[in-house]
Amino acid sequence: MTDTNKRLLGGAAAVALVASAGGFLTARLTTPTAPKPSTEAAAEAEKPASDAVTMTEPAIKDAGIATETVGAGGLSAEIVAQATVSASPTGEAVVTARAGGAVVRLLKRLGDPVRAGEALAIVESRDAAQFSSDIKVAAARSTLAQKGLARERYLYDQKVSSRADYEKAQAEAAMAAAEAQRARSTAGAANITADGRGVIVASPISGRVTAITAKLGAFVQPETELFRVANPREVQIEAAIGSLDAARLAPGDRAVIELPDGRTVDGRVRAVTPTLNTETRAATAVIDVASAGLPPGLAVRVRLLPSRGSGSTAIVVAEESVQSLNGRDIVFVRTQQGFRARAVTTGQRSAGRIEIVSGLQPGQVVATTNAFLLKAELGKSAGEEE
Repeated sequence: MTDTNKRLLGGAAAVALVASAGGFLTARLTTPTAPKPSTEAAAEAEKPASDAVTMTEPAIKDAGIATETVGAGGLSAEIVAQATVSASPTGEAVVTARAGGAVVRLLKRLGDPVRAGEALAIVESRDAAQFSSDIKVAAARSTLAQKGLARERYLYDQKVSSRADYEKAQAEAAMAAAEAQRARSTAGAANITADGRGVIVASPISGRVTAITAKLGAFVQPETELFRVANPREVQIEAAIGSLDAARLAPGDRAVIELPDGRTVDGRVRAVTPTLNTETRAATAVIDVASAGLPPGLAVRVRLLPSRGSGSTAIVVAEESVQSLNGRDIVFVRTQQGFRARAVTTGQRSAGRIEIVSGLQPGQVVATTNAFLLKAELGKSAGEEE
């Protein structure tokens, strides 16, 4: 074999060896890695997010965490005012005695429930006896007049009595009937008892007794106030607002009533008084609201959202909704599993409210009262993970 042939065979062997080594390396590099066990994947999927707090609805209620649905509109679009819960005009009644006399029975006590028309007290009265007597006398005269009219009609038909006598009998019968009706109406208005000795003091509305001035055995004059009855389901909110703010409000504007326990109740502006109070120099906004167990006299704070407000797109929340965590401002947004922390950028603050410039969208539900509990829970969860 010549030297040339030897050199050719040696080169071919080297090429084959390099190709074989390259194929082995390629196979090693392209071999797929083994997948994670399915149990690990499931664990990763079930692992909660680091910014989420899982809480059930009963747990949220037990913790006293209140929520609020946010909407667009800056601080200039809100009117914050102090207000008082009061009974509506048809939700409170002053119950008086319809006749003078002595209070002989008290049938209801302070706080007792009553139905419309139910008796509260009995007043024994001479006026009641007179009313009862008037009914009997007027009824007897009406009966006599009717008999006289029947007799005159018979005589007139027999051509015995004149037409004038017949017409006179008609007039007397009509007057007697009217007098009998008047006596019955007077006795009915006084609401006299069946025995005619007293008058029944009854409630005109259903509700509860909120005040009693009647005392057993006391003598009362006609129209003296004896009871007050209020229906707790018929209430309204009266808010004092400035004259400039009053000009921005219109019937139908939304209102949010903040209760002392942290809850909020929605309402609507029904009317705004056109004049100012001479002492406070403020107008009164009357807000219709579902009762939700609001007792008359309760002091609340209201946030009015006038339709003529500014066009700001900032979202306003309660200051207690914003918590500080690791140097950033966050709010807790309600989710199906509980809450999720959301970083936000804040703006102006006023009257316990704060603008959210970015980080929230209108319509989202955020935690307000006791939001710090969610922050503590989030910190505890982070510590356990570490």
